[in-house]
Amino acid sequence: MKQIRFLSLTLLGAAFIFGGCNQGAKNKSMIQKELIGTYKGKEVYQMTLKNKSGNVIRLTNFGARITWIEVPDKNGARENVAFGFDTFDGMIKGDPYFGAVVGRYANRIARGKFSLDGVGYSLALNNGPNSLHGGPGGWHSVVWESEIIKNAEFPTVKFSYKSPDMEEGYPGNMNIEVTYTWNDKNEIVIDYACTTDKKTVLNITNHAYFNLHGAGNGNILDHQLVIKASGFVPVDSTLIPTGEIRPVAGTPFDFTTPHTVGERIAENYDQLIYGKGYDHTFVLDNKEEVDASVYEPVSGRLMEVISDQPGVQFYCGNFLDGSKIGHGGKPYIYRSGLCLETGHFPDSPNHPDFPSTVLNPGETFKSQTIYRFSVK
Repeated sequence: MKQIRFLSLTLLGAAFIFGGCNQGAKNKSMIQKELIGTYKGKEVYQMTLKNKSGNVIRLTNFGARITWIEVPDKNGARENVAFGFDTFDGMIKGDPYFGAVVGRYANRIARGKFSLDGVGYSLALNNGPNSLHGGPGGWHSVVWESEIIKNAEFPTVKFSYKSPDMEEGYPGNMNIEVTYTWNDKNEIVIDYACTTDKKTVLNITNHAYFNLHGAGNGNILDHQLVIKASGFVPVDSTLIPTGEIRPVAGTPFDFTTPHTVGERIAENYDQLIYGKGYDHTFVLDNKEEVDASVYEPVSGRLMEVISDQPGVQFYCGNFLDGSKIGHGGKPYIYRSGLCLETGHFPDSPNHPDFPSTVLNPGETFKSQTIYRFSVK
């Protein structure tokens, strides 16, 4: 059985193995870095990573985000499958979460309030009555430090950020590292590491939107989805968990076998009504290597998701409306992208029965999520 990472109690420490000079030169040649703008006096860069097959991803230190994933279809034709924008100005004015690392607490916290050891904390309300994705000034909206790892086996970039005590209302000075590796198996390997000097809560994820037709090419209702989860987290009308873990069996949320995204999305089911479609955390079984997969039969593209986290938020673009213009001038229309955000459950600080999201001083949270691309 796969080890489930709640909030890891691993002591801080890591061992690094360095390759030779030739490997460093090779990786440097496979990563191109360019200045694309400035934000609040800090330089913003885009990094282009190419693996040995010539497939490309692009990253930026603004929000430590993925902006481009170019992979082939079954005929070898490459296309970008990730939402993003052509310019930094477009990124600033566009959807704040496309491809970004989200924290300090991804997803929602009810009424923007939680307590630790009897001390109450209040957060900005930026999603109706609730706090969403770490608040308006969360990690998606800051410039991170960036480092190209020259001696790694594959093209690798590390982003780091120091989140100050009480930033967006969260206690503790937190050090965050997010490392992206683009390997020769067309896997985006995302490694997270976080420490704090004060007891706090943490839920970190990547908020990439995917369309395996190609970003901006129609909707994702024909994508075939599998999620290895026998339960999911029901929510109320403001998308806050009720506290129940509901079995997926016999519901439109059963993706333990393949179903297209659109097959049951219009059913008269309370959770589909509350979410205006799918916008829910699935409780992963964590029994197999692959936790979720998406297949688009026309292109033959397959994306698999592998994680050590207890949940994955499946969102199918219910609030996209065509007003965001992405790569190549293409609008991101209603349900034209889906997200599979690995992490913990919404509002966990207020639900003691959920897996803990508390991180203490002297502990290191470590986690890994992989997005693997192939064809079949």
